[in-house]
Amino acid sequence: MAEEIKEVQELTQQELSEQNRIRREKLAQMQEEGKDPFQIVKYDVTHHSEEIRANYDALEGKDVCIAGRLMSKRIMGKASFCNIQDRDGLMQSYVSKNDIGEEDYAAFKKYDIGDIIGIKGFVFKTKTGEISVHAKEVVLLSKSLQVLPEKFHGLKDQELRYRQRYVDLIVNPESRDTFIKRSKIITEIRRFLDSKGFLEVETPVLQTIPGGASARPFITHHNTLDIDMYCRIALELPLKRLIVGGFERVYEIGRVFRNEGISVRHNPEFTLMELYQAYTDYNGMMDITEEMFRTVAQNVLGTTKITYGGYDLDLGQPFARKTMVDAVKEFTGVDFDQVKDTEEAKALAKEKGVEFEDRHVKGDILNLFFEEFVEKNLIQPTFIIDYPVEISPLTKRKPDKPEFTERFELFIVGREYGNAYSELNDPIDQRSRFEYQEFLRENGDDEANMIDEDFLTALEYGMPPTGGLGVGIDRFVMLLTESVSIRDVILFPTMKPINE
Repeated sequence: MAEEIKEVQELTQQELSEQNRIRREKLAQMQEEGKDPFQIVKYDVTHHSEEIRANYDALEGKDVCIAGRLMSKRIMGKASFCNIQDRDGLMQSYVSKNDIGEEDYAAFKKYDIGDIIGIKGFVFKTKTGEISVHAKEVVLLSKSLQVLPEKFHGLKDQELRYRQRYVDLIVNPESRDTFIKRSKIITEIRRFLDSKGFLEVETPVLQTIPGGASARPFITHHNTLDIDMYCRIALELPLKRLIVGGFERVYEIGRVFRNEGISVRHNPEFTLMELYQAYTDYNGMMDITEEMFRTVAQNVLGTTKITYGGYDLDLGQPFARKTMVDAVKEFTGVDFDQVKDTEEAKALAKEKGVEFEDRHVKGDILNLFFEEFVEKNLIQPTFIIDYPVEISPLTKRKPDKPEFTERFELFIVGREYGNAYSELNDPIDQRSRFEYQEFLRENGDDEANMIDEDFLTALEYGMPPTGGLGVGIDRFVMLLTESVSIRDVILFPTMKPINE
């Protein structure tokens, strides 16, 4: 069976190679005849397919110029029908030898699926009621030298969709729709934040100290300065410097880079939105997160009711709020408020089969319990609040429970969609937290934070009480487009070279 499959694949490749050769011969002949399509520099498009359909009554009988990729063609002697695909979708055209002339019609019949053509003609309806363009002129604008796959979505090698996104977008309307929605989602986030008085800013991608998250950075070298630099792992610390400088509400949407694994939820470079607001706390961040998710869904999808992972969700309902301690107690029966110290926490971890490292203390083990037993059960939108201080180096402590911080993460269908704090603005406490992170780095944790002296200096000038929020844009898009993999919502995901 394996040999038969291989033989079929080899025959298919031979057939494709032959078709590609024929296309190149057609191009060479056109060039010899002085009809090189690549010499055409512009084409005046007056309308697109959806615009014609939406305004048929006004456009009936009037001339339009459309352009797009030839996706199908039915030759019927002296007249033919074809479908071209533009940015909005497909538009049918009727092409007749009597209308465009014998020479141009003969050329049209030789056009290949995938060629890009321009059509000038009048708008009409066929006998079956399909809105179409009756061609008066057909022009070849670009010759396709590669054969489009007939059933691209059914290919066994799904990675080809990610490696050749340009082909995916041509033949898979669902993929194109996903990325149109992605653009609209980001536009709506900006509109929402702008309406709240936030200022969009840009901060450096290359940094001398990567900070704002626990992650392994990409390292590069600046030749002129002769120093190592890092691709940013978060947007946080520069934005908080701006809060110090007096910008009370700021946000940034930008790429960040983490030198970590690849999975259906992780790509080494991804899009992050972070915002910071002076004179509020993590409760204010919960309010703005909930409102933003609800507003964006309503404006992009026309509803707050969505389906993801087989679950029905309603972003219009109030999001649940639970402390990490209460959530762990609910799903394991273990109450970490009653756990005296690290030794007892480690004993409980061994009892429950939770793996930990020697360096882990009570707060770390609480988080490990949460990750092991709780996350997967958080289906409806839920804010998990009050994280241990050990895993929250940039977060303000709770005044009544200083071993915990005013931090939350938003979970939906077992996945994290947002991370927010009451930002730590005490420079003395921040220094001690950085020093503990430095200790972790020295003991093998290469994701721990580095000490950022300039940021500490900024805090010493004084930062007002501030709330901060980070939302992974790619995961948010996955949620609103019901996409399974992060690769489905990133136009050009990171891929291993095919020849390695």
